[in-house]
Amino acid sequence: MTTPAIAADTRPWRDADAPPFISIRNITKKFGDATAVDDVSLDIYRGELFCLLGGSGCGKSTLLRMLAGFETPTKGQILIDGQDMATVSADKRPTNMMFQSYALFPHMSVERNVAYGLLREGMSKAEARARALEMLQMVNLEAFARRKPHQLSGGQRQRVALARALVKKPKLLLLDEPLGALDKKLREKTQFELIRIQESLGVTFIVVTHDQDEAMTLATRIGVMSDGVIQQVGEPREIYETPTSRFVADFIGSVNMFEGTVGPAAPDLMRVETADLGAVAVPPVSGLTQGQTVYLALRPERITLTRSAPEGRNDVVRGLVLDMGYVGHLSTYRVRLENGRMITVTQSNRLRDEDPISWDEHIYASWNPAAVRVLTQ
Repeated sequence: MTTPAIAADTRPWRDADAPPFISIRNITKKFGDATAVDDVSLDIYRGELFCLLGGSGCGKSTLLRMLAGFETPTKGQILIDGQDMATVSADKRPTNMMFQSYALFPHMSVERNVAYGLLREGMSKAEARARALEMLQMVNLEAFARRKPHQLSGGQRQRVALARALVKKPKLLLLDEPLGALDKKLREKTQFELIRIQESLGVTFIVVTHDQDEAMTLATRIGVMSDGVIQQVGEPREIYETPTSRFVADFIGSVNMFEGTVGPAAPDLMRVETADLGAVAVPPVSGLTQGQTVYLALRPERITLTRSAPEGRNDVVRGLVLDMGYVGHLSTYRVRLENGRMITVTQSNRLRDEDPISWDEHIYASWNPAAVRVLTQ
């Protein structure tokens, strides 16, 4: 394998002077009175595996189709490698698109499916065949070159579609829910295959997905979309650990959210008064005023459950375990606090003792101040 296109210590988006490979500037797309994409601006860098993440109807696929040239923006500008795409038709753009359905030709062999686009462009049969076999080797399907699509598994068809999309050596590959048709186990395996192929070729990938786990696994960065707007852009860890809004915190993983008001500040901590948890200590946040409404986001895995009250901890609440779900590597607890509020807690089963906490137990839930994320919107 060649060196990854984006090395861990050379993330270009952290360099204010790095030129973007794709510049999306104030793009809006309307269908009649409905706005699918609303004034989106976004920079994506060469060699990235960028994920557009959001629920159905959020505008992510429409944005992808505008990059491909299948939809025309109502207003705004798209530049790819410095070239304005406004007058460039879909077939002339340095892009290729892989659809969720794969759209393979059922009457053609795997090899002919992959070579089809090259032959349409006038490449000789010998050269097109050689290029197709090279791509099939890349996706570990050279032994299946003469088979028809119906003779392949879902994962194999997905890799044929990927080979066909890459065979023309696009600068940018657009993938619309590429793993959506696969079962959970195969999808997880294929995610790492996709990363390996992308790193080997150095092609920039933009992946549209509604699956948070998929985006977190694949992406160099994620753009979270809702209602046609990019809500936050960041590296997976940044999106999960430091969301900038309640929407992002709730959309990515599971979270317990509490409303409160800003209380007095100390040198190293700030107090937030809440109805559900009482006074909560949190790291200081600049720009807040006393009495201001804020929201506290607390991930379930950052909460600790104990049978006795932990010593030296201020942020402790008492509750009753109502439900417990065992999912192998972890257990999920639904705990009703004394004021009736429900919270969710997850604990690793690797850390559980011989007498784990179970249903109908009175417990104490505690956390460190650093575990709490303070949000203003």
